[in-house]
Amino acid sequence: MVIDFHTHTFPEAIAAGAVKHMSEAACLTAFTDGAEAGLIASMDRAGIDCSVVLPVVTNPVKTSHINDYSAHANNEKGRVIHLGGLHPDTPDLAAEAARAAKLGLRGVKIHPVYQRADIDDIRFLRLMEAAGENGLFVVMHAGLDVGFPGQTQADVHKIENALRQVGPVKVVLAHMGGWKQWEQVSSLAAFPNVLIDTAFSLGRIKPLAPGRYTENDLLLADEAAFMKLVCAFGPQRVLFGSDSPWTSQAESLAAIRALPFAQGDMDMILYKNAQALLQMEEQL
Repeated sequence: MVIDFHTHTFPEAIAAGAVKHMSEAACLTAFTDGAEAGLIASMDRAGIDCSVVLPVVTNPVKTSHINDYSAHANNEKGRVIHLGGLHPDTPDLAAEAARAAKLGLRGVKIHPVYQRADIDDIRFLRLMEAAGENGLFVVMHAGLDVGFPGQTQADVHKIENALRQVGPVKVVLAHMGGWKQWEQVSSLAAFPNVLIDTAFSLGRIKPLAPGRYTENDLLLADEAAFMKLVCAFGPQRVLFGSDSPWTSQAESLAAIRALPFAQGDMDMILYKNAQALLQMEEQL
């Protein structure tokens, strides 16, 4: 069993254009066409049983529409699970968090860089509080962002400041807790409600074309740094994620399987932790 906890798709009518635009803007190779059918084909090639799609709400007035879309997609599909989304400026934020939970959405994605606010801004603190009060977990982009050089809204020290202020809420920090800030992430393991995912964190970036990135830019975490973070959090708090379409699901999975994990730890990372978080034990 393998669950990819970190993927992205777009509605079929806009998928190709959205992926083309984002790929060119960040000079990243896309490994699917961005549509759900393309993701499922990728899963079949990689041997992945289930993928979790993380939407990003960039326009707060569209929050309810995105959550409706995710809930409908979950009713229609089997192998792909869509989370909801919240924006720090969502109108009537508490009510929308409650509505997302009633729709059956297990968690919500936030992205401080795209949503143009620091993660320790009071608006994000209220968002996380509302999610926790309604039993929703929060998946958060953490660290820098390849598409927005120099943007610091999700810096590790800001994440730590936010976590110190919010009440009970389960949080998944994407990209091993802080993309390109991995040397700072271990301190976040002190928060027992925090998990990390492996998306876009191991190996090398595969650019769309030469010239945009230096050799150092292309390097992600090496095996030693990656394993240090797994040890800090414990394998029971690590979730496999690829960040498809921006990485190959097959290559991402192979990279994790090549690491020196005991079988029980590997099973936790590849699917058991995700099953528990998504409350999927009976379904799979």
